[in-house]
Amino acid sequence: MEELEQGLLMQPWAWLQLGENSLLAKAYITKQGYALLVSDLQQVWHEQVDTSVVSQRAKELNKRLTAPPAAFLCHLDDLLRPLLKDTAGAGKATFSYDRVAEALILRVRSELSGLPFYWNFHCVLANPFLVSQHLIRPLMGMSLALQCQARELATLLQMKDLEIQDYQESGAVLSRDRLKTEPFEENSFLEQFMVEKLPEACSIGDGRPFVMNLQSLYLAVTRQEIQVRQEHQGTGDPQPSSSTSPQGTENQPLNLPKEPVSSAPSLPVPEKEPPGPSSPVKRPQLSKVKRKKLRGLFS
Repeated sequence: MEELEQGLLMQPWAWLQLGENSLLAKAYITKQGYALLVSDLQQVWHEQVDTSVVSQRAKELNKRLTAPPAAFLCHLDDLLRPLLKDTAGAGKATFSYDRVAEALILRVRSELSGLPFYWNFHCVLANPFLVSQHLIRPLMGMSLALQCQARELATLLQMKDLEIQDYQESGAVLSRDRLKTEPFEENSFLEQFMVEKLPEACSIGDGRPFVMNLQSLYLAVTRQEIQVRQEHQGTGDPQPSSSTSPQGTENQPLNLPKEPVSSAPSLPVPEKEPPGPSSPVKRPQLSKVKRKKLRGLFS
């Protein structure tokens, strides 16, 4: 199911505040399964499951609810979407997490069809390939893009200085002294930036500045990465894939069709059943089981 692998890559990171702790997370859900990536900036955890795992886990956690896997996946999408978008709808569910050995369990409590609904995301340490694919390579690409942007801006400033100089030599006079600027000198600017601005500019904190300010660039870089990969595949050049990379989890990343990237940091609605046109997940009728008695540089 490459759809999950590629769909997850094209999702932006979201910043989550769970109790006193914060996490970065991204998720992608379809009616065929889901993929989830979570990081505390020290480690990265991952879970990817298909409908068989969803069905089995739903039976274990929600014995009073009977529904096909697609219905549970649709409900999970409804719960995660507002959480990852930091909207008020997140109040419909309660989220918490525990660290168990090297695993991270993200717990969800909510209601479904009037009955309590529970779900546990069992995330294990992500393998090096996933960390590189979702963090190292995109961040390197973003750094190079921002460096290129800085060079373009420096060149533009120098051209503006030449334009101003030409005006002055033609007799033009600045009408307001407060608008006067010194000619831009790149080396001096960089030296001053390193001394005065760098400590504040590279303050990572809990990851929130990265999520709030750079997700559009992150999505653009990951989109470019996918396009390059597709071009190589089209010419027959070998490309690394999760199926050949070392895996640290029993749930291997699945391989599927390409999805257009969304510019908005939101969780996609469960859809896409290749090869036909995409359609939303239909919510099957849930039946209640009878009760016995009785949640950069330049940004």
